[in-house]
Amino acid sequence: MPELPEVETTRRGVEPHCTGRQVERVIVRDSRLRWPVPDHLASTLSGQDIVAVERRGKYLLFQTVTGYLLVHLGMSGSLRVVEAAATPGRHDHIDVLLDGDTCLRYHDPRRFGCFLWQAKGGEHPLLVNLGPEPLSADFDGLLLYRLSRRRKGPVKSFIMDGKVVVGVGNIYANEALFLSGIHPGRAAGRISLERYRRLAQCIKQVLTSAIEQGGTTLRDFVGGDGKPGYFAQQLFAYGRSGQPCKVCGTLLQERRLGQRSSVYCVTCQR
Repeated sequence: MPELPEVETTRRGVEPHCTGRQVERVIVRDSRLRWPVPDHLASTLSGQDIVAVERRGKYLLFQTVTGYLLVHLGMSGSLRVVEAAATPGRHDHIDVLLDGDTCLRYHDPRRFGCFLWQAKGGEHPLLVNLGPEPLSADFDGLLLYRLSRRRKGPVKSFIMDGKVVVGVGNIYANEALFLSGIHPGRAAGRISLERYRRLAQCIKQVLTSAIEQGGTTLRDFVGGDGKPGYFAQQLFAYGRSGQPCKVCGTLLQERRLGQRSSVYCVTCQR
C-alpha cells in the first residue's frame, strides 16, 4: 500500500499540472471503489478551478473554491498525468480532464482507493480523528511519550496508529525502529522520553529520505510521472528477514505484530 512518502511523491508530481487549471470534465468508468464514487462528483467538480493540491496523512486533497476532492490510493492505486487523448487501460477507472488537454488518470487494479467530495465549511469524516503530521513541528518525542503512558501494546503498533501520528506505515515503522534501536515488540508504555525523542527524529529522517528518493516501490507504486521510487535500495529492515543486519551482521528476524510483518535485529534493537 502506498504510504506517506509515496503519497507525497504523487502530490508533488501532479501539483504543477493541476494547480490553477480548470476541470473540464470527469469520466467515471467504474465507481466501485472502497467507497462508491458519489453520483454527483462529475457534475460537482466540472467547471471548477483547482487552487491547491494538499496532503493529509495518506489522503490527497484537491482544493477548489467550493470544497475539495478527497483521494486515497488504496492498496494498488496511482494517479498519473497523461494526455487527454491517451487510451485508457483496463484498470483506469477515473479521468479528471483539465484544460490544456491534460488528464489526471486514476489507475487501481484492486479498486481499494477512493474519490470522495467534501463541501467547503466542513471536514471529511475520514480526516476528523487523524493525529499530527510526522514532519510537522506538532510531532516530537514528547508527544509520543505522553500518549504512550500505560499502553501495553507494542510500540510498532503504537506509532502506526493514525490517531497518534499520521502516515507512519509498515515499511517506515520498521525502518525508524531499527534506526532508533528500539525492538518493535517492546511495550509502548515502557519506553523512556529520551528513546522516544530518538524515535521521533528517526521517523522524520526516514520519511524525509524516502520522499527525496521518490518513495519505495515494492510492487505497484509509481509516482505521478509513472516512474518508481528508489528508497527500497536503502532499507535496513523491512523485507530483509533472514538476511544479515547491515550494522552488526546478525541475521534479521521476523514476527507478526498487529497482523503486519515486523523485521528486526536482536542485537541492535532492544
